Amino acid sequence: MRILIAEDDAIIADGLSRSLRQGGYAVDWAPNGMEADTALVTVSYDLLILDLGLPKLSGLEVLKRLRARNSQLPVLILTALDGTGDRVKGLDLGADDYMVKPFELPELEARVRALTRRSAGTSPTIQCGALTYDQVGRVAQIQGQTLELSAREVGLLEVLLSRMGRLVSKDQLVDHLCGWGEEVSHNAIEVYVHRLRKKIEPGGVKIATVRGLGYCLERPPGE
Repeated sequence: MRILIAEDDAIIADGLSRSLRQGGYAVDWAPNGMEADTALVTVSYDLLILDLGLPKLSGLEVLKRLRARNSQLPVLILTALDGTGDRVKGLDLGADDYMVKPFELPELEARVRALTRRSAGTSPTIQCGALTYDQVGRVAQIQGQTLELSAREVGLLEVLLSRMGRLVSKDQLVDHLCGWGEEVSHNAIEVYVHRLRKKIEPGGVKIATVRGLGYCLERPPGE
């Protein structure tokens, strides 16, 4: 999943980016409102973490423009403005959640998981044959045995599960797994798919390769 952080404090943005990337998310950073608005128009994201006190274009204006485009992108406001009026205004403009600085990273990560899960319209657990994936803990198991997955493999599995039975191109995987400045080639995607396939196929879960097009996590018969 790909997240945009719109935050003018480089230290906060860097800490958030590192934490979320370790969790398997692709993360982009926009240091001002104009860059955030441009990114939201040109790139497909799964979540926006938005500071209200952005230079060049305020966070509230970024949010207003986003909703004026009829975007349903989940938005988590992260700001030092903790007045009731600020919360009400942000939520009324279409934010899905609101956190005040300073904050605890574990709580923010939990809210990120909740928002992305809610936007996908799925239950906390996804089942694919003998494979179960807990979206809250981001843990995959086959017949009760926890799989040891890297952050990239977790991200890859999430994308494939969210599009179970449908083709996902290599370019789409790169977009969802990589942020700005990260160089991940199609060959690297092939390596990640190969590693994930070896771990889940013993449970009867198949990742089909469509030559020249991409991959498809096959929906088990009867599901």
